[in-house]
Amino acid sequence: MSKNRIVFLILFIFSFLFVTAQEGKKNTSLKTILTQISQDHKIQFNYIDDEIAVYNIAPPKNELSLQAKIDYIKQETSLEFKIIDQKYYTIYNNNKKFNKPNCGYLFDSKNNIPVENAYLYILNTNISTTSNEKGYFELPSISSNDIQIKHFGYEPKTISSKDLYNLNCANINLNSIIFTLDEVVTQRYLTTGILIKNDATIIIKPKKFGILSGLIEPDILQTMQQIPGILSVDETVSNINVRGGTNDQNLFLWNGIRMFQTGHFFGLISAFNPSLSHTISITKNGTSAFYGESVSSLVDMSSHSKNTEINHSSIGLNLISAELYSKFNVSEKANVEISARRSFTDFLTSPTYRNYRNRIFQNTIVTNQKNNQTQNFDTKENFYFYDFSLQYEHQIGKNHKLIIDGISIQNQLDINQIPTSENNNNNLSQSNFGGNITWETIWDKKNESEINFYVSNYNLDAKNESILNNRTLIQQNNVLDMGFKIQNTHQISENLTFKNGYQFDEIGVTNLDEINNPIFSRIVKEVIRSHAIVGEIGFKSESKKTYLKTGIRTNYFEKFKKILIEPRLVLNQNILENLNLEILGELKSQSISQVIDLQQDFLGIEKRRWTLSNNTSIPIQKSSQISVGFTFKNNSWLFTLDNFYKKIKGITSGSQGFQNQFEFEKSTGNYRVLGSEILVQKSFGKFYSWVNYSFNTNKYNFDSLSSSVFPNNYEIIHTVSCAAVYESETWKMTLGSKWHSGKPITTPLNNELMVSDFSNPKINYNSPNNSTLPNYFQLNFSASKDWELTERTKMVGSFSVLNILNKKNTINRFYRINSTDNSIESVDTYSLEATPNLNVKFLF
Repeated sequence: MSKNRIVFLILFIFSFLFVTAQEGKKNTSLKTILTQISQDHKIQFNYIDDEIAVYNIAPPKNELSLQAKIDYIKQETSLEFKIIDQKYYTIYNNNKKFNKPNCGYLFDSKNNIPVENAYLYILNTNISTTSNEKGYFELPSISSNDIQIKHFGYEPKTISSKDLYNLNCANINLNSIIFTLDEVVTQRYLTTGILIKNDATIIIKPKKFGILSGLIEPDILQTMQQIPGILSVDETVSNINVRGGTNDQNLFLWNGIRMFQTGHFFGLISAFNPSLSHTISITKNGTSAFYGESVSSLVDMSSHSKNTEINHSSIGLNLISAELYSKFNVSEKANVEISARRSFTDFLTSPTYRNYRNRIFQNTIVTNQKNNQTQNFDTKENFYFYDFSLQYEHQIGKNHKLIIDGISIQNQLDINQIPTSENNNNNLSQSNFGGNITWETIWDKKNESEINFYVSNYNLDAKNESILNNRTLIQQNNVLDMGFKIQNTHQISENLTFKNGYQFDEIGVTNLDEINNPIFSRIVKEVIRSHAIVGEIGFKSESKKTYLKTGIRTNYFEKFKKILIEPRLVLNQNILENLNLEILGELKSQSISQVIDLQQDFLGIEKRRWTLSNNTSIPIQKSSQISVGFTFKNNSWLFTLDNFYKKIKGITSGSQGFQNQFEFEKSTGNYRVLGSEILVQKSFGKFYSWVNYSFNTNKYNFDSLSSSVFPNNYEIIHTVSCAAVYESETWKMTLGSKWHSGKPITTPLNNELMVSDFSNPKINYNSPNNSTLPNYFQLNFSASKDWELTERTKMVGSFSVLNILNKKNTINRFYRINSTDNSIESVDTYSLEATPNLNVKFLF
C-alpha cells in the first residue's frame, strides 16, 4: 500500500473516533415514552395519534412513580389524562386543536412584509410546503420533529412542532441575510447564479445556475471561460489561460484539496461534477493571503453548505456520461453527500463522443508544404473516465463540526495506432485521488477556528509499445501533496475582522522514463517542504461605502532556506451612488510547475509533467500584479472595467510549450502582461444580454535566447464574447458567440532546410512568434426546460450545440521535418466540430 493511501486511511479512521462520543440525553417522541411507561407499570394508554404526534420531550426518570411521570408529561405537554380504571388511561387534548393543521404567517423581521416562496419541511420526513404571497403556510400535525424554514434571502430558522401546534396560526419573523465583509457588489453577473463580491471574487452557485451558451449544465471550468480575461487557446479545460498565464499557474482547490488534474477526456470536460459543488470562488487578483502556490488565478470549489439542507438526490444522463448525486441524513446531526459519474464511451459511440474523439486524436493528419499531400493514420481507441466523491458531515454539540471529504478522478485510454506498416499498442492512465478532514469550532460570537488535514495524489502513467522495432517506452509522473493548515477568525468589532493562521505543506514529485531497446532508465524524485504564517485584516465602514482587506503571507522553503513575503490588497470604495472604485494588488509564488520535455511525451496527448523547483535552472516562480477597476450598476444596467499589469518571473522555456527554434532550449525568463477587461450587461425583464471584451499585450523576456523579447505563446490581443438570454421559471434559452484574434506562431523563413549538418537538418525559422493564426469564431446555443412531475420530483431537460456554424478554426500550428524527403511539414490542430449534446436529469 502506497504511503499516501496509508496516511489517508489513518486520517480517515482517526476522524471517526470523534463521532462515537455520546452527546447527552436526547428528546424522544411522546408515543415512545408512553409505550415504555406502559411496559414498566403494566398499564395501557388510549389516545389519538394526531393529538400526541407533535410532542417530543425528554423521558421522565425511571425511578419516578407512575403518577409522577403522568404529572411530568402533563406539565410538559398540557395534555389531559383520564383514569378509566387502575390499568387504563385516556389521553386527550382539551384544546381540541388536533383536527387543524400546523399553520402560520412568515414576515420579514425588519419591514414586516410577508415572505413568499419560503420552503418549510418537517425534519426527517418528506412532508414540505411553501408560503404563499401572504406568507401563509400549512403543515399537517403528524410528527414531533422540528420544522425547518429556508429562503434564499433569509437566515434559516427552526421552530418546534409543539410550539407551532399550540399557537393559532402565529406570525413568525425571519431575519434577512446581512452581508458584512463579504457583501455582494452585484447579482447576476453573466447569468443567474454568478455574482461579484466586494473582495473581487467571482462566485458561481451551480445549484442556482441559469444558463450559458454551449453548456447543458454548469460545467465549472467551461463556465469560468465566459469571464473576461479567462479563456483557453485550445478549447480545453486543462489549459485555461488567465490574463496570459499557463494552466499550471492556476491553483485549483476542491474542498481544500489541491487538484493536479482538472479535466476528463484530456481536457474537453471538467473533472468536477457540477451536481455536487455549492460554491465556486474565482479570483484573478487580490487573492486572500490564506492561499499560496499560485502565480495566476485561484479557483476554490466547495461542496460544503453553511445551511441545513433536506435530503435530496438526482440522476442524470447525457451523450457522454451518466451521473448520480445524493445527500441524506444518517442521524439528526450527521449527513452524507455522494456523487458519481462515469462515461459510457468505451461501449457506446454517440455523435458527441465522435466529435470529441476527432478533436483529441486529430494530429494524425500532416500536410506536406511541398506537394500538399496528406498522410492518414488509423487509430482505434478504448476510452472511459469516471469521478467519485464522498462527504461526511457531523455536527458535534452546538459549536463543533467534523467534515470528511474524498474524491477520485480517473481517465483511461487504450489506443492502437496503425500507420502504413507499423502497429503501436499504447495505453495512458491519468488519475487524481484526494482526501481532507476539517474540524470547525465556534468558540463564541466573535471567535472561530478551523483546522484541515489534506492529501492529494496525482498519477500519470503511459506505455508506448512499438511492434516493428520491439521497443517499449514507459513514462510516469507522480505528485504527492499533503499537509495541514490552521485558521482563526476574530471579530474585533462589527466592522473589523482579524484572521491569522499557519500552513505546512509537503510536495513530492517523481518522474520515471524506461526504454527496453536500448535499455535506459531514469527516475527523478524531489521533495519540497514549506511553512506559511498568515495575517489578514478586513474592514468595512459603517456607511458600507468602504471595504478593505489586506494581508501578508510569509513563506519559508526548508530546502532552499528561503523566505518570501507576499502582501495582498483589496480596496473597494463607493465614490458615487452607483459607481465603485476597485484597487487590487498581490505578490504570489509557486514552487511546482509543468514542463514539456518532448512533444511526444505521454503519447503526445498529455505532454506536460509536473516538476518541482530546484532554485537554479527551475526557479521558484514569482508574480506581482496590480489592477484598477470600476463597477457601475443602475437598475437594469451593469458595467465593469478592469485595467491590470501583471509580471511573472522565474518561468522556464520548457513550461511554455514552444514548438519552434526554442523547443529544446533550456532557459529561464519572465513575461509581462498589460491589459483591460470590459463587461456591459443589460436586463429587459425576462431577457438580458451581455458583451465582454478583453485586450492584452503579453511579452516574453528570455535573456539567454537568441531573440530575448517576443510575443508570448498565449498572447491573445483581442477577445470578444456576447450572449442573449431568456429566463423564466421553467424555460431558459441563450445564443452566444466567442471571437478572438489568432494565437501566435513561428513560421519557417522558407521551405528549404538548413543542411550545414547533413545528419541533423533544421528548419530555418523566422523571429519567434512572428505571425498569428486566423481569428477564432464560434457560435453556440443552449436551452433547458423544467417539468414538475410530482410535489418533490422535477425533471430538467437541456440541449446545446457547440459551434453551430461548424466553423473550422485553426487553434494550433507547428512545423516539423519529414525525414523521407527532407521537406517541411505543417501540423494543424482544428477546433471542435458542430457538436450537439443532450442532458436529462431527475431531481427528487
